[in-house]
Amino acid sequence: MRLLIRPAPEVTIKSKPVRQRQMRILRQNIRKILKQLAPGILVDGSFDRVDVSLEDSPGLAESVLDALKRIPGIASIQEIGEFPVMDIDDMAAKALAAYQDRLAGKSFAVRVKRLGDHDFRSDQVARHVGRVLLEQTSARKVELKQPEVAVRIEIRQNRYHIAYHRHPGLGGFPLGSVESVMCLMSGGYDSSVASYLMMRRGMRSHFLFFNLGGAAHEVGVRQVAHHLWQRYGASHSVKFISVPFEGVVAEILHTVDSRHWGVVLKRQMLEAASQIAPQMNATGLVTGDAVAQVSSQTMTNLNVVDQASDQVVLRPLIAMDKGEIIRLATEIGTEPFARTMPEYCGVISRRPVTRARLDRVQAQEQKMDSAVLARAIANLTALPIDQLMSTTVTPEEVELVRTPATEDVIIDLRHPNEQEGAPLELTNNRVMPIPFYELNQAFVSLPADQQYLLYCDQGTMSQLHAGHLRAEGHRNIKVYAPAH
Repeated sequence: MRLLIRPAPEVTIKSKPVRQRQMRILRQNIRKILKQLAPGILVDGSFDRVDVSLEDSPGLAESVLDALKRIPGIASIQEIGEFPVMDIDDMAAKALAAYQDRLAGKSFAVRVKRLGDHDFRSDQVARHVGRVLLEQTSARKVELKQPEVAVRIEIRQNRYHIAYHRHPGLGGFPLGSVESVMCLMSGGYDSSVASYLMMRRGMRSHFLFFNLGGAAHEVGVRQVAHHLWQRYGASHSVKFISVPFEGVVAEILHTVDSRHWGVVLKRQMLEAASQIAPQMNATGLVTGDAVAQVSSQTMTNLNVVDQASDQVVLRPLIAMDKGEIIRLATEIGTEPFARTMPEYCGVISRRPVTRARLDRVQAQEQKMDSAVLARAIANLTALPIDQLMSTTVTPEEVELVRTPATEDVIIDLRHPNEQEGAPLELTNNRVMPIPFYELNQAFVSLPADQQYLLYCDQGTMSQLHAGHLRAEGHRNIKVYAPAH
């Protein structure tokens, strides 16, 4: 199978040295991702394309296409057939074989690109192939401006290809072709979408978490961060940084006027982030702020908050409505995480200030013990994202079951996308699909006299959640770990 990948339009308009660098990075990223799927996938290309060749193997093409659709910097992926140039009748015959069934009742146009010396012009090929398709298929008509189907033929010297299917890519810039940033993550809708947009823009994105809610909150945010990285950024290693911020919150509550709690907390986070960023070679901070969404996000307050940081603060959601943000979260798979993520704001004011004055905020901060923030930064933990789930310590050991008893119920913890792609089917056991982000809420309503086995692909997520449930007193929980 052959695939032709086109870069996003913004890549193609760059100067020659910049375009060459970005295309080199894009090819490297594609190789890294596809190498995880199967050995022997060939990735090559030039200044305006990437060519991928893979063997015909059951399920491999579908997995490769799914992976490519999630790699930043790609505009489109075309499944192509490649042939030697003979004459335009041969091109018409190949196009007819490829599109005959797909043109029924639809308008179409033939798009031809040609490079090299030939005894025909591009428009001659387009007209001839179009006439053959119109005469020998049940296509409705030729429509040059907005066809329902575009028949694409590209001729290069003595070879040409026909695109059988065209899939949209993610767009943006190749990951790692722009500077690195640090994304402030709370696990909610806003921060996860903001992080995704930065990754799509080509920025290597570390995840910075300020822990206000204890171990349970951190586990949830780890899962969101790992999901984002695994789906959209796995070509690059990044860090997950956790800063224990309960002490800072307590200091704010004890010393700061309640009207300024929200603004001061945001400033403390940005001040900490600006100190941590150089350690990660990050040149900017990313937040999920949207103007006027909450009291701390008025224009006046955002200006006051920003002055706590030496780093540029990027806000990709600044003009987006909440509905738009939730729609994007649904598309990228973080909506279920955000929907079940508890809010750990910790500093809700009854009458929060909406037009903070910098001098007054700084006067409030002078009351605080600066050692508290310094201590929080000193106690941070930074873990490679690919080790994030495996380094999570479960509260206690759990039993692994290779072969379940017939009366055992298997709980499939995987994300719905994974469940749909590879459903778990057992002959003699009931399988309950309960995504891991809903397990804690759902498990308490299940019959207590039943034995449950948790399941996920790698076994890490299932052991983590089984350990937490057993620590809470649920003894009817084990892990289903089939031999692979």
